[in-house]
Amino acid sequence: MVTDFDKFVEKEQIEWRKNNIATKKMGFQNKKQKWWILPKNLWTEGLWEGIRISLPKYLERANIQRHKDCHNLKSSWMLCANLYFPFRRDKDLLAGFLRKYVNERIEIVDKIELEYDAGGCLNPSALLGEPKGKRGANQTSPDIAFIVNGGSGLILTENKYTEHSFYPCSGRRLNNGNHDVKRCIDVAKILSDPKGICRWYDGKGTNRKYWDFIKLSGKAGQKLKKCPAATSGYQLFRQQALAEGIAQSGKYDFVISCVAYDACNRTLIKCLRTTGIDDFRTEWGCFFKGKAVFESFSHQQFVDYVRKNDTSGNWKDWLCYINKRYGY
Repeated sequence: MVTDFDKFVEKEQIEWRKNNIATKKMGFQNKKQKWWILPKNLWTEGLWEGIRISLPKYLERANIQRHKDCHNLKSSWMLCANLYFPFRRDKDLLAGFLRKYVNERIEIVDKIELEYDAGGCLNPSALLGEPKGKRGANQTSPDIAFIVNGGSGLILTENKYTEHSFYPCSGRRLNNGNHDVKRCIDVAKILSDPKGICRWYDGKGTNRKYWDFIKLSGKAGQKLKKCPAATSGYQLFRQQALAEGIAQSGKYDFVISCVAYDACNRTLIKCLRTTGIDDFRTEWGCFFKGKAVFESFSHQQFVDYVRKNDTSGNWKDWLCYINKRYGY
């Protein structure tokens, strides 16, 4: 699905490439060549110069699989790296932003981790019943996590850029003997017995535990039109389950499931309308009850905060790069 915002970003990234990338050779993605795609071996050319050495080293040290499409200049994974990874060396500024836009309880930021995995019994495989993967591959790994307040708080963050949705549930494609996907829009059964109709609970070794942690609220009972994960909310649903599972473990004083998004991407903001959620930013969290809460912030808010609060001028070069690259 191509949206007006997506096309706008394509044009902007092609123009940025002309002025900032030496090679004129197009790269491949899904067997297609596009001007906004770099040759795979030049993927670091899409990184801010300040992290071109530190980020690859971090990925190798932490055994993280970088995104397979990181050579795409429209990549949200690369945007996440360019915007937030640099602030591993200025956590005070980041803490101030998170305190203002995410939760007032946030005092300090201890760690910033890409493709987060809590490990042990809180690993996605153990907690959610997913197949064993690794950070960045084949498991629910939030794009970026902020560990705060001396390790007592956790913010799991899904990062988005040009995406049109949070994608449909892959469980609806399971060949488990029941191909009637209409059950995913049977609201009465979803409210009364979600496990009973969920295709992930088939009793044949593919039992995921998402519904072990997801509990729907009264507002969901009033507005829900289908399973929250069914057509456009699968990533958010999995992250909500992960956040709730970690919150229930008692390891943290608070756990937040969060989305960082581009404020101009109206298609993403409205993508859950057929589910009964007009705006994911204000309504997604109202559909669930539990210990984990939901918040969101825009990339524009973050960059604007840095611009206004960088009194030392340490981020002047970064601000210039981000403005030219993404228009923030």
